[in-house]
This record gives sequence, C-alpha cells and structure tokens, in this order.
Amino acid sequence: MPTYPIAEINLAALKHNFLRVKDCAPNSKVMSVIKADAYGHGDVEVAKALHKSDAFAVARLSEGIQLREAGIDKPIVLLEGIHSKSQCEQAARFELSPVFHYQQQIQWLSESTSLSAPLSFCWLMVETGMHRLGFSPEKINEAIIELKKSENIDGDIGLMSHFANADSEGDERNQQQQAVMSELLADHIGPISMANSAAIMTLPDSHQDWVRPGLMLYGASPFEHKTAQSLDLKPVMQTKAQLISVDQLQEGDQVGYGGDWQANKAMRVGTVNIGYGDGYNRLLSNRAYVSIHHQVVKVLGRVSMDMICIDLSAIEQAKIGDEVVLWGNGNVSVDQVAKQAQTIAYELLCGLNQRVERQYHG
Repeated sequence: MPTYPIAEINLAALKHNFLRVKDCAPNSKVMSVIKADAYGHGDVEVAKALHKSDAFAVARLSEGIQLREAGIDKPIVLLEGIHSKSQCEQAARFELSPVFHYQQQIQWLSESTSLSAPLSFCWLMVETGMHRLGFSPEKINEAIIELKKSENIDGDIGLMSHFANADSEGDERNQQQQAVMSELLADHIGPISMANSAAIMTLPDSHQDWVRPGLMLYGASPFEHKTAQSLDLKPVMQTKAQLISVDQLQEGDQVGYGGDWQANKAMRVGTVNIGYGDGYNRLLSNRAYVSIHHQVVKVLGRVSMDMICIDLSAIEQAKIGDEVVLWGNGNVSVDQVAKQAQTIAYELLCGLNQRVERQYHG
C-alpha cells in the first residue's frame, strides 16, 4: 500500500517527451536541464532515464557533484557557473563544465593553481536581451581570448544565451536576441546554445549546435495558450493524496482557517492529506480543483500545512482511503492547476518537497 501523498513519475512519458525534443531539433545535441532536482522529479532517476541526452545542465555546483557521486558520467554544465576559486577547483575535480557570466569567474579560473586537471569544456554566457547574466556582445571576444590564454582550459569554449520571451510566439524581441547572437557567429569557432523548451518548438532558427529543453521534458506547456496535449507532450508527474475524512456539513458551517468558505446548503466535505507543508501552494485556497473517482471537485477554504478540504456533494461513493489526484491526469493538468494558483507549472513542480514520496515506473 502506498503512503500518501505520492508523486508517481512516469519515465516512459519522460522518454516520449525527450523524443519530441529530437523531433523538433533533429540536428542539434540535447542538453537536458535537470536543475532543481529535475524540476521536482528526482535528478538522479531522471538522468538515468534520459541517458540518450548528450549532456545535462544544472544550476549549481552541489547539484553537479550529487549527480557525479550517483554515477552519472555524461557531461554536466553548471548554468550559474562557479562562485569562488575553491568552487572552480571542485568543478575541475568532478569534471563539470561551468558557464562564465562575469569577469571575476574567469579570474578565479586563471588564479587556480591546484586544479586536478584543466577544464575540458566551458561556456560563455552572452547577454542578448535578458539583462540578467552574461557578457555584453562587445566584450565576448575579449573574454574568449582571456580564457584561451589560461592553462586551466583545455577544450572547447561555447557561447550560450537565454531567451527572455520565447514563450510569447511572434514576439519581435526573440528575433532581436537571435540577431545579436548571429552577429557573433561569424567570428566564433565553437558550439552555440540558445534554445529553451519554447524556442525548441517554435523558433527553429535558434536551435544551433545545442538545445536546452527543460519544462517540455516533464510534460508541461511553456505557452500560456497551448496545452501540453496539443504539443504532444505527456505529463510525467501525477501527484496524489488520500481522503482521510468525510464529514456532513450543515448550511452556514464554515471550513478551515478563518472561515473563508461557508456552506450554503447541507453537503458532504472531504479532508485530503496534503498541504503547503508538502509544497501544495497556499494560493490554491478556494481556487483549485482536484480529481476523485474521475470527477473534478473544488478545494474549499484555505490550504493548511498538512490538509485541504474538498467538495464531495456530487461524489456519493467517496469514502475514507480514496485516492485524490492533485495534478497530472487529463482532468487536472499541472498547467491548469498553475493557472488556478496564478503561477506557472515550474513553481508547482519544483515546490513539491520530499514529504511527497516519489515512485518511479515505466
């Protein structure tokens, strides 16, 4: 018997979504993004399932080290790069490939005298319009020259950039960012990476040598007005909890903290064992819908730390022990729930914490 709440991770769906990446970008290498514990899906298990990836990308050094210690031997890119000389030494020891965003990071590399081996590969981030991290296009050649002078680099230097608006189809700012990057290509010999999930599906000119799929791997849509199903993406995570109480309310009874919801008639209400202590977003209070017995019902009152209450007035057969799907099937997709919380699927997936047991199949 499962101990709820659980997140069932469908590895067959994950592999299907990876093939969608290959269909969209058949001539590019794939750097699968598995930062933030693979968006809450479990980085080691996801890395093993996505063994056909050409490389993996994480945000931080600790994430890369965890994968190496788990036996993952594919190239691993550190998207945030290094943040000290000692981190540079650790990156070399664990054969991780940092992205360089600013001059100090290059200086740490140049000053490191105890690397176990030179870095075999690294990337430079180009600021093309995101205005978050990266070298301006005018300073890229200078940074490349400095890296090539370093005895601590013995391999390719790639150029990377990141779209700020790829999820907005037809947005001219996407073309503006591509144009900035294109101007650099004539003078650069080395790999290029720019396309995230949204760009992989809608901006083929941006694919270049490497694509970096993230959200689409996990079966959610990066577009506000397109469903994952319409993009032929399959949900990888199905999050489930259990009905632990069924009560009969009378007209006027209030549910949960603050009495934010009040019954306008006699009705049945159920309590489900999941809450914000598990990562179920509190903004879903009085807004969310869940699925029980293949029917969609509303969350009533505030989400508490360990529990939510749901409307059972139309589910006569509901009983203690029944399974409740929070998201991940056709009735309640993670994209739909994210809209109910007025957030994005990324946050819901990444926010589900370790109190929710992951179970893998497929």
